Amino acid sequence: MINVLKQVQKIKSSPTLNTVLMVEDTLKKIGKSVVTIAKLKRKLPKQVNHNTLIVVLEYLEKSNKIAVSLKGITWIHNTNAKLRKAVLEGLEL
Repeated sequence: MINVLKQVQKIKSSPTLNTVLMVEDTLKKIGKSVVTIAKLKRKLPKQVNHNTLIVVLEYLEKSNKIAVSLKGITWIHNTNAKLRKAVLEGLEL
């Protein structure tokens, strides 16, 4: 059983924290609202393995920092405190 778990872990690339932060920072700074994976790879300061990049993008999507559509990837995370307060205190229709 342990050997099977080790094999599964080897198949899926595990990104480092530096890689995750690099991808996040690049997505935040891209001026366009939608970017493809190929364009994102070209914009990254360092080369990232495709499978590792996919794992990072899956994480960012699950944590509601990006939205992935057929056209590409969009950064949606907003840290504006006033916006959060407005959403929390807003009226329901």
